[in-house]
Order: sequence, then structure tokens, then C-alpha cells
Amino acid sequence: MAAEPAEKRLKTGLPLCAAHRSSAGSRARHNLQAAVEEALCGVSSLLWDGAYRLQALSSVFERDDVALPRVASFFHQEALKQQQEAEAMLGYLAERGGNYCGKDVQKPGCEAVCAVIPALELLLLQLREEVDVLVELSQLARNHGDPHTASVVKSHFLTPRVDRLKLLGDLLTNARRVGCTSDQTGGFGEYILNELQEELTG
Repeated sequence: MAAEPAEKRLKTGLPLCAAHRSSAGSRARHNLQAAVEEALCGVSSLLWDGAYRLQALSSVFERDDVALPRVASFFHQEALKQQQEAEAMLGYLAERGGNYCGKDVQKPGCEAVCAVIPALELLLLQLREEVDVLVELSQLARNHGDPHTASVVKSHFLTPRVDRLKLLGDLLTNARRVGCTSDQTGGFGEYILNELQEELTG
């Protein structure tokens, strides 16, 4: 007798956890579909990766040859927000009785960044990717009859990112306007941004 064909996965942009250990048999599980659990696990790892990258960017602007303390503080605060959100998603996953698998920490992927504009552009790219992933996660939860997860994802993770995208767009516009560069040359533009941009300490 032929074996049953494996269930086909739909094409998705969600960072699913390939080695996920489902909690399907757990008594603590609260109506959490396996696909939603796996996606929550994968997205949690994505958020942790983002926090690690932002902390690495913060350290770039703490170096003696760059020395932009308010820019460094801005990226440090963004890293803390990201870490809190990753912890909140893990907390929600545990609350629903799901498992978090974790994964090896990878390089943050920002080793070549040494100036304000590319750092802000990298953060903008990261936030846009996260917004797309969170929209898909919310839709996946709805498709699997889990409106509660869809609502939590939208209110606690998606909506705050929309506000951050607006702030970041304004920061990038101002960085270009005052003459910040995209390389290590640096100059008066970076000084003006570091000293005068109120959002850097918001």
C-alpha cells in the first residue's frame, strides 16, 4: 500500500522553523494550530535576530572614530524595544501552550555599515520586512480560525511598527537634508543630526 503523500506547504514569506517541535500533545495547549505555532516560533527568532542587529549598529556609533552618542542611543533603544517584543511574542506562545525551538545566533549582517544613512536604511529595510511578515502571520492565524492571535499580532507588534516606519522615514529625510554621508567620511551633517534631532532621544 502506497504511503500517504506529505502535506504540501503553500508558498510563504514567513520565517518558519524547519526543526520545530510541535506541542500538539501538550495539555497546556490552548486551541493553537500547528501552522500558527510554527510561524510564531519562526517570527520570534526573526525578532531576536533584529534585536541583535540593532545592538550591533548601536556599537558602531560608540566607536572612538565615529562617536555619535545620541545616534548610538537611538539604535540601543530600538534594540531594547525589539528585544521586549521578541520576549512578548515568546510569552504569548508559551501562554497558548506552544513551543519555542530557538536557533543558532547568526552574524548580524551589518558589519560593513559605518555611517548614519546606511544604518537608518538597514533599520528601515528590517522594519519593512517585519511588517510584511507580521501581516502574513496575522492572516495565517485568521485562516486557521485563530482570531485572537491575529488580533494580538496586529495590536502588539504590527501597529507599533507602522509608527516607527514613519519616524524612521523622517529621520532619513533629515539625515540627507543636513548632509550626512553614506560612507566613513562623516562630517558636519552627522554632528548636526546627532546634536539637534530630537527623535534620537525619544
